[in-house]
Amino acid sequence: MLRAIFNYFLAKFEKNYVISKEVTNKQILATLLSRMTMLIRGILRTRKTVFLGRGVRLRNVKNIKFGKACTIEERVHVDGYAKQTVSFGNRVKIGANTKISITSHLENFGTGLNIGHDSAIGEYSYLGCSGGVIIGNDVIMGQYVSFHSQNHNYQDKTRKIREQGVKSEGIEIGNNIWVGAKATFLDGCKVSDNSIVASGAVVTEKFSSGVVIGGVPARVIKEL
Repeated sequence: MLRAIFNYFLAKFEKNYVISKEVTNKQILATLLSRMTMLIRGILRTRKTVFLGRGVRLRNVKNIKFGKACTIEERVHVDGYAKQTVSFGNRVKIGANTKISITSHLENFGTGLNIGHDSAIGEYSYLGCSGGVIIGNDVIMGQYVSFHSQNHNYQDKTRKIREQGVKSEGIEIGNNIWVGAKATFLDGCKVSDNSIVASGAVVTEKFSSGVVIGGVPARVIKEL
């Protein structure tokens, strides 16, 4: 009975996985109760079918767009102060304790964030979106992944670096990409479709589709 209920909700929210036979009814019940609590919390706060964990902070929520059945886990912070809409596609998942920062300083109003359908970001990640971050569909990421879409100017030797302002090109991640834990993406980089980013990689450049990249700085390891 519990499996049937769970499968009903999976189908309703267009989730395409099957519960393992080893999962117990007790575990299914606990998950159902937890998800229902998150859904009620999400509906009350956003008027959308969003699953919100405890301690989630949404700033300027009117500029945050949630697709169907998004999951925002515990203690996630989302900054909605941006030039563009902060957009989460259908069934996007943001792992617990992740921070999404867009306007980190009042001197520079941030650009924004767009995440496509069925993409997920692991726990304890950081998305600095002041220069704009675009993440495609079907992107899966491990824990402690970070994005930094802004660089400091430093060319003028007569002035302090902190006084020279910043520049931003933005960061773009394509579709169907697997990002390993603790990968770092710096301003101006791009990872194209159907690629893999190895754990711990520091991505600084633009890469074509269908490759595995890794290292510091990241380089093409092989083609897929």
